[in-house]
Amino acid sequence: MKKSALINADVSHLIACLGHGQEITVCDAGLPIAKESHRIDLALMPGVPDFISTLSAILSEMQLEGVIIAEEFGAQSPELHGELMSLIANEEIKLDKPVQVTYVSHEAFKLRSNKSEAVVRTGEFTPYANIILQAGVVF
Repeated sequence: MKKSALINADVSHLIACLGHGQEITVCDAGLPIAKESHRIDLALMPGVPDFISTLSAILSEMQLEGVIIAEEFGAQSPELHGELMSLIANEEIKLDKPVQVTYVSHEAFKLRSNKSEAVVRTGEFTPYANIILQAGVVF
């Protein structure tokens, strides 16, 4: 059995297969996911699992270089956006380098998420609680 925080086999395998610059999307329960996309559906019920816990578990194993977020997130869900930015700031401290944060329109976000290696769906019911994670390298 694994010792790290991330024990979901599908998500752990996804991270192990990522190369530099490849992307995964972590989304709320409502983001449309293209039929062609590899979906890892963790949603059980409203709020379970939540966005921040899922993202924290993923970041415990994934080397992060940048993130893409919808512009609407901060205005529509300021509290959760603040938690997300704190999580990213903590990640920057761990990495000892900045994480590039890019904002795009929600429509552009949806199109970009279709190109992710996979989409991890949470049970989050907060509007715009979606992020695209760009893989870095550990060297």
